[in-house]
Amino acid sequence: MRAPISVVIPTLNAARGLPGCAAALMEGLDAGLIRELIVSDGGSSDATAEVADAIGAEVVTGPPSRGGQIGRGCAMAKADWLLILHADTQLDPGWAAAVADHLRTGAPAHFRLAYDATGAGPAITAAWANLRSRLLGLPYGDQGLLIRAEDLHTAGGVPDIPLMEDVALVRRLPRLTALPATARTSFARYAEEGWLRRGSRNLILLLRYLSGTDPSVLAQAYRRSSRRS
Repeated sequence: MRAPISVVIPTLNAARGLPGCAAALMEGLDAGLIRELIVSDGGSSDATAEVADAIGAEVVTGPPSRGGQIGRGCAMAKADWLLILHADTQLDPGWAAAVADHLRTGAPAHFRLAYDATGAGPAITAAWANLRSRLLGLPYGDQGLLIRAEDLHTAGGVPDIPLMEDVALVRRLPRLTALPATARTSFARYAEEGWLRRGSRNLILLLRYLSGTDPSVLAQAYRRSSRRS
């Protein structure tokens, strides 16, 4: 029986985070869950391609747009399930057993979010993300998305948009289940920009997206705000 999961990781200058992300996946490889690892790169200028080759990933390249990158990676996938992860996210030990138990349900799922830092900022930011996921059914991509390939196809695939592709995708799917396992992601950008400022900006972007603002306009606003920080 073939392993049930293809892992898809969109990357852009992700050489620093990718090795840790891949190392955490070894638990699933040992458990017979992972069939392949696909890195979908958006034109990195660092050593991302070399790192991807070193960890045995299949690599697909194309324009830098996370929605488009994820879509290209998923199009290559051969397994029945897709696990979409960000390169700066690592799954905590014990995730493989939780995922194996969940696969029997056939339902899409996400992980609990935590950050790789301590203190009030990381704790509050993660708590809000987990509350948003539970109450509104809107997990983000940094929480890891586990989806049957068939369901992704039925939903029309991953929207090729430059921002909010994860929100657009989960809104097309049945409500995602929260797995009893943790995806631990980098807090670096929050720390650099100020966690309260970045969190507030992200909330405003979400509200603007839900109210109908074009994702391209939101992406421009996001880039401008990042340059000022």
